[in-house]
Amino acid sequence: MVTVARKRIIILVIISVLIYLIIRFLYFQNAILTLPQSEYKRLPGIPVLVTVFYEALCGDSKHFIIKQLLPAFKKAAPLMDIQMVPYGKAQTFTNPDGTYRFDCQHGNVECEGNMYHGCAIEAIEDAQERLNVIACMIRDNRNPKEAMHKCARQYGIENTDLIQKCFNSDHGAELLKLNGDATTALRPPVTFIPTITLDGNQNRQPAILKDLLGEVCKIFGDTEKAKEYCD
Repeated sequence: MVTVARKRIIILVIISVLIYLIIRFLYFQNAILTLPQSEYKRLPGIPVLVTVFYEALCGDSKHFIIKQLLPAFKKAAPLMDIQMVPYGKAQTFTNPDGTYRFDCQHGNVECEGNMYHGCAIEAIEDAQERLNVIACMIRDNRNPKEAMHKCARQYGIENTDLIQKCFNSDHGAELLKLNGDATTALRPPVTFIPTITLDGNQNRQPAILKDLLGEVCKIFGDTEKAKEYCD
């Protein structure tokens, strides 16, 4: 006969397995954009996971994306797997009907910008095209909708209807909420935007902000592949 205590243990094990499987599924669908530092282990030769926690109207985010991230990826894309998390120091609230509303550091326009960024990140499959559009948008996000359409046209992105539909629907808010979950899960908690993790690690933030490619090369290691892209 199965005791009550044993039943509880079995139920807990089943729940734990289900949660693990769900997290793995969401992660590989790019819905969960980051993992706790202790859980991400990169195999030798695999691109360094560069996760950028940023805000659409943040001047420091803009500078990093345009001056560091974009040039580094153009030069050494095979060394990096880039995940963008537009949210920053925002807050998420749940309405009585279950929908979400957000309070962003630079106001409602930034919330709109963050959401357009999240929708574009999901819709644009090619990594270089995706980063090109994000960098273009963040140059001037004072009118997020206009920025998205202008930058999509500039880089030949055809599925702008999909991005706009995402923004207009509950899905855009759901993506932003997930970005918030990923941001608030950071340990130590985020204090500066942008915050960049390399393989889930926040160490050496000043160095990363100043020389992203150099820090990626250090982590990638002294390999023939690294020598091809690292000075």
